[in-house]
Amino acid sequence: MSNINRRATFVLATGALASSLFAVQASAQPYPGRPVTLIVPFAAGGPTDVIARMLGVVMSQKLGQQIIIENVAGAGGTTAAARVARSPADGYTLLIHHIALPLGASLYKSLTYDTATAFEPIGLINYGPYVLTSKLDFAPNSAKEAFEAFRKNSDKITFAHAGVGSGSHMCGLMLMQALNFKGNFVAYRGTGPALNDVVAGQVDVLCDQTTNTFPQIEAKKVKNFAITSPQRSPKFPDMPTMAEVGAPSVDINVWHALYAPKGVPSDILGRLHASLQDALNDKTVQERFDQLGTLLFPSAERSREAHGKKLASELERLRGIVQSAGVEASAN
Repeated sequence: MSNINRRATFVLATGALASSLFAVQASAQPYPGRPVTLIVPFAAGGPTDVIARMLGVVMSQKLGQQIIIENVAGAGGTTAAARVARSPADGYTLLIHHIALPLGASLYKSLTYDTATAFEPIGLINYGPYVLTSKLDFAPNSAKEAFEAFRKNSDKITFAHAGVGSGSHMCGLMLMQALNFKGNFVAYRGTGPALNDVVAGQVDVLCDQTTNTFPQIEAKKVKNFAITSPQRSPKFPDMPTMAEVGAPSVDINVWHALYAPKGVPSDILGRLHASLQDALNDKTVQERFDQLGTLLFPSAERSREAHGKKLASELERLRGIVQSAGVEASAN
C-alpha cells in the first residue's frame, strides 16, 4: 500500500472514530439537550393553549431548555394526539390534552392509536367546570329564558364547539339531551376562535371552560346562564348551577394533563414530572389559575400513577356516555 493510501485510510478511520465518539457523547448528554415541543390540540387563544403557555414558561426555566408551543388543531383533538403518538419516544415531543382525549377514544372509530396504551402519563394539571354563554344580543337574559328558547327555536339557534369529541361539543350534547331539543352545531378548530365569534355576534351560544369564559364574562362581552359545577362560583355568585336551573345531568368538567409518547425512558419522564410540579407550585401560576376559576389537582393526586388511573377510569366512564348518546365521529 502506498504512503498516500495509508494516509487516506488513517484519515478515514480517524474521522469514523471521531464521529462515533461524538455520537456517544451526544447520546450521553443529559436531557433535555435541545428545545422541547409541547403540542396543543386546539387553536391558539383557547383555554388549553393558555394553560400550556403558562406552564411552559416555568417548565422551560426548570428544564434549562425552551418549551415551544405548537398548535395542531383538528378532529376534536385527535389530530394532535395522533401526531404525538407516532413521535419518537425521546421526550422532545409532548402533549397537553383534556377530557377530549378519552372522549375521542369512543367517538372516533378509526383512530391510528390506542388511547389506553399510546401515551406515557406525566401528570394531572387542573380541573374545572363549563359555563353556558351567549352573544350579548341573544334575547334571553336568564337560564330559564334560554332553555325555553332552546326548546321552541332550536332550529334557529347556533351552538359553537371545538370539534366533535371536544368538551364544548359534549357539553352541548348533554344540554340537548337534558332539555330534549336538537340545536344547530357549528364546529371550530378550538374554543378560542369560537368564543371570538360569540363575542362578535356571529354565533349564538357556546358552552366552554371557565378559563376561557370568565375573562369575557368579567369584561361583559358575553352573557352567562349557568355553570356545570356542583356549587356556584365565588367569582360570579349570581350565576346558578345547572342543577339549580333544572339540568342536573349537565355535569361535565374538564381536566388537563401532560403526556409523552409510549416508551419514553423513566428518567426523562421523571424530569418532566418534576418540572411540571415546579410549575404547578409556582405562586404566579396558582394565582392565575384561581383567577380563571379552575382548580389544581391536590398534590397527593399528581403522581404519574394517579394520572394513569384517571385516564383509564375516564375511558370507561365516557364510553358509556357516548354509547347512550349514540354519537359517532369521523377523523377525516
